[in-house]
Amino acid sequence: MATDPRFTGLVEAARALQPRTVALRRKIHKNPERGLNLPLTQAAVVHALDGLGLHVMTGEKISSVIAVLNGARSGPTVLLRGDMDALPLQEDSGLSYTSEIDGAMHACGHDTHTAMLVSAARLLTSRKEALAGRVVFMFQPGEEGYHGAKYMINEGILDAGGRPIERAFALHITATDTSGVVRSKAGPMLAAADNFVVRITGRGGHGAIPHDALDPVPAAAAIVGALQTMVTRHISVFEPVVVTVGRITAGTTSNIIPETAELEGTFRSLSEASRAKVREELPKLCHHVAATYGCTAEVDLHPGYPVTVNDDVIGPHVVDLASAVLGQRYAAPMPTPLMGAEDFSYVLQKVPGAFAFLGACPPGVEPADADPNHSNRVHFDESALANGVAMYAAFALDTLR
Repeated sequence: MATDPRFTGLVEAARALQPRTVALRRKIHKNPERGLNLPLTQAAVVHALDGLGLHVMTGEKISSVIAVLNGARSGPTVLLRGDMDALPLQEDSGLSYTSEIDGAMHACGHDTHTAMLVSAARLLTSRKEALAGRVVFMFQPGEEGYHGAKYMINEGILDAGGRPIERAFALHITATDTSGVVRSKAGPMLAAADNFVVRITGRGGHGAIPHDALDPVPAAAAIVGALQTMVTRHISVFEPVVVTVGRITAGTTSNIIPETAELEGTFRSLSEASRAKVREELPKLCHHVAATYGCTAEVDLHPGYPVTVNDDVIGPHVVDLASAVLGQRYAAPMPTPLMGAEDFSYVLQKVPGAFAFLGACPPGVEPADADPNHSNRVHFDESALANGVAMYAAFALDTLR
């Protein structure tokens, strides 16, 4: 693979596109949009793809963009994904191209994903004679909790090339890894993420005479601790699960025992078996603990994204591909999964493929000290984008031999 002529000059071609990549990234960064409706971002992508000879389609219910490149010869179809939506944060990065929209910021780097995928489309168009098959470019809104990939699947993204997708690939930038390094692995890459809300009901009263009330606050506190014991006593230590309570709400002032208390949290798991076990045990625990305090509990479970699972062959192959195309120092296996979640998991449930990380730690900063994704001060090294463009293109070239 290292001597494959299709990869010759690939990185150099990606670097030649760097001014275009950076310009589009900064344009999108200045005008972040959230959720499933991203009209400005959609228009920017459609404009950037204009003139490439691609078959471009936009979403029916969401602001998605699908572009199809037909190679010179018949063959399979490969999908490349870039997500486009931002987060509800007020930017404080100090960048010259900072967000111009109050309360919205590309703090997870989706602006870079979009720009890299557009440049990959441009690069692959210039090499379409080497493609035996077709490439479907998936520009997706609503990754940040809106299930955008699921919407695109329902609208036919997996058949957009005229035949089923046979391989799929997505990159995700991270500020806390060495700039330009690509990491991937076989099996689970990211966790399933589900949320829960627990409402504990007792009987309100005066803080001076708690024995005449049924205080839901101690019950809520006991549930928080018991949830951690549930993980260690009901789930195998070889099946990682994380339960976090992120919000506790109760009461109005210091001398009133409230009638209700509410907990909200998330649980993350790396297999459907452990996910199902938590969904079974969490409500039972909340009901029983609340009952010991004379209270009742209502539990609402809100399913989130499933586990992101790489194909056992394609996942490690991405690391080999990075080594061949970018050089060995830019390729590294990912030793363990992360407990974050990703809706590319919906694609990988249906298509063999891989999800990989691209490091983009800013210059002069150690990765461990860099502001992470989802921080309102995060900053990505834009020089890493050329490696991302090259990897998108290499995955397609390698698949469509």
